[in-house]
Amino acid sequence: MDATTLSPASTTAPTLRPLTVRMATPRGFCAGVDRAIQIVERAIEKFGAPVYVRHEIVHNKHVVDRLKGLGAVFVKELDQCPDDRPVVFSAHGVPKSVPATARSRELLFLDATCPLVSKVHVEAERHHANGKHIILIGHAGHPEVVGTLGQLPEGAISLVETVEDAEAFQRPGGQRLAYATQTTLSLDDTAEIVAALKRRFPELPDPHKEDICYATTNRQEAVKRLADGSDLVLVVGSKNSSNSVRLVEVALKAGARDARLLDDASQLDWGWLDGVSTVGVTAGASAPEPLVQGVVDALRSRFDVTLADDPGEPETVTFKLPRALTA
Repeated sequence: MDATTLSPASTTAPTLRPLTVRMATPRGFCAGVDRAIQIVERAIEKFGAPVYVRHEIVHNKHVVDRLKGLGAVFVKELDQCPDDRPVVFSAHGVPKSVPATARSRELLFLDATCPLVSKVHVEAERHHANGKHIILIGHAGHPEVVGTLGQLPEGAISLVETVEDAEAFQRPGGQRLAYATQTTLSLDDTAEIVAALKRRFPELPDPHKEDICYATTNRQEAVKRLADGSDLVLVVGSKNSSNSVRLVEVALKAGARDARLLDDASQLDWGWLDGVSTVGVTAGASAPEPLVQGVVDALRSRFDVTLADDPGEPETVTFKLPRALTA
């Protein structure tokens, strides 16, 4: 065949399948998480490395790894901390015994407990001082629950995790009752548990202000909007992040055909996108925004993406840093 009759090689790029990507507002870092991370960063700047941190400062592997790179050393308990270095308590709160031990050792410690978690601690102490037994709605073993239980003497608080637990709970010794909740629970699931408790104990008072924090509430409402009309909802966050796991559950209950939790874009399973035309993307309160953008970039590499910001109010809440870091 004459060379002049050969067809030129095709230079047309393959056509990408269209995909609408809806971005939740708000998503990602809340004020409590932002404050906790800043406390570790400022402590390293002020006191030099290493700075010790009891437990993960927030539940996100990428955040923890970045802080390790700056000079943070994460430990399980205070006995792993030397006497001459600062120690930071995580955003989830700690039992009263932890700062008491730190004081007895004359450690320099910085408390990064979220102020909204501290509010729950104060409420529990107030109820206890008024002679009430506290029902704590939360997940056994979660650091926030461990910290709240540790605010009062053993036996002063009963943990309730499910509606079934609420139905089985027995009032101890005829005591008056009050309840509190973990700040990162599902709003709808918690409402069902509270309803079961109030059906049995109608006198049960509500907290002065809702214990489930504004950030958890806002992110769950945003993911409900995403779920309405999304084939798949992607939640960026870690498996040990309670608020991130709840977002997946809320999305499924709100009607999303599928919802998945992933640490970052490397965990995207392209099989999830089979038959999907609309994806909702959000992030738990401890997930950095660059991880979210990494997921969007990965989607763009495979699809003709149309990006849409879902309606929602951006958050403007901020919390002050400890005086030891601002003086």
